[in-house]
Amino acid sequence: MHRWLLRCVLCCLWAARIGEAQEFRAWNRTVQVHGFLSQGFVKTDHNNWLTMNTRAGSGAMTDMGLNMSSQLTDKFRVGAQVYDRNLGQLGQWHPSLDWAVADYRFTNSLGVRAGKVKTTLGLYNDSQDLDFLRVFALLPQGVYPTDLRDTTMAHAGADLYGDIGVAHHLGKIAYTAYVGQRSDSLYSGYRYMVQQWGVFFQQLGGLQYGADLRWNTPLEGLLIGASRINQALTGKGKYVNLLNPLAGRIPYRTSTNTDWANQFYSEYLYRRLRLDAEYRRFYDNTPYVPGSNIGTDVRAWYVMGSYRIRKHMEVGSYYSRYTVRHTFAGLASAFGPANSDLSLPQNHIYDKVIAARVDLNRFVFVKLEGHFMDGYGFGAYPNGFYPGQNPSGFQPSTKAVVLKTGFKF
Repeated sequence: MHRWLLRCVLCCLWAARIGEAQEFRAWNRTVQVHGFLSQGFVKTDHNNWLTMNTRAGSGAMTDMGLNMSSQLTDKFRVGAQVYDRNLGQLGQWHPSLDWAVADYRFTNSLGVRAGKVKTTLGLYNDSQDLDFLRVFALLPQGVYPTDLRDTTMAHAGADLYGDIGVAHHLGKIAYTAYVGQRSDSLYSGYRYMVQQWGVFFQQLGGLQYGADLRWNTPLEGLLIGASRINQALTGKGKYVNLLNPLAGRIPYRTSTNTDWANQFYSEYLYRRLRLDAEYRRFYDNTPYVPGSNIGTDVRAWYVMGSYRIRKHMEVGSYYSRYTVRHTFAGLASAFGPANSDLSLPQNHIYDKVIAARVDLNRFVFVKLEGHFMDGYGFGAYPNGFYPGQNPSGFQPSTKAVVLKTGFKF
């Protein structure tokens, strides 16, 4: 077993057994310590999935985090989290600073966060690592692809946020506006995908700004919201000239022409029932290789529900619909699909999911999940299916079972 993983497991078990280890005093302030670790196993019938050899069954699905935070004053809080994962060919046990924030709340209607801040985008983007809060082993992959977690998780910058009451008892509006620098991991699915075109990123990131508005309506338990994100990304590294591959890797730099996403969502909570729905449209236009241009138009939505049967057991289901259109110009047109017919399996993924979760105690949970996928949605924007793991080509449908266990304190 990976030594760092073993040490993390032992530390988590020790901290959970000795409750006092979850917090300590430093400079006359209380510091809270929390952590999590999860291990998954995935088996598919046809296509290999998420860069793993899932047709044979794969347990290369591990993630973990350790965070500390302290309330320095009534209005000022600081915290940070270290995160690591191994997902098939991604992550590769390279720990990173997931987030590190100083948060000062002047009033209920105005606060500021600065540092490496989680990006508020839709219902779950800033809480993807809190796996222990959900029944599902995997969020709807059309909207929250786990192989692209690093591309939207956080930005180095600042947020303004707050809650504003609406007149005539019409609920509250929570707002967030942010600006910062995005810096992608070199071990994410996006970088792994573009290597098929001979592009090898050494750096990828740039300006990111956006906003989120969510309305806690007068109807108890009902939330409605919208998010917008704009990005100006630059990639630096090397590429292989496909017209002259013997020339080796050539230094290059490329920047997005257009990159944005809109997201609309709603959530309803009633006793043990939870219902969610989201729609996201993502558009990107980038000259990945000199002399080429690729436009990507992704539209995805899902409806999801979960119900807690008993204190320690919860079940859920969702239907996720993902479609992708590509436009290829220049050199890239020789390697991209010749059409954008969404009925073809390479241009969509329709995923029906059923799931169950059992809490063995307040620290440990087990999840079992079934996926019934139509299509594989292959293109310039990755969504779980990669040619490197499917050298003989893709089958039009995939069934998958996901078994996941996790531990948190």
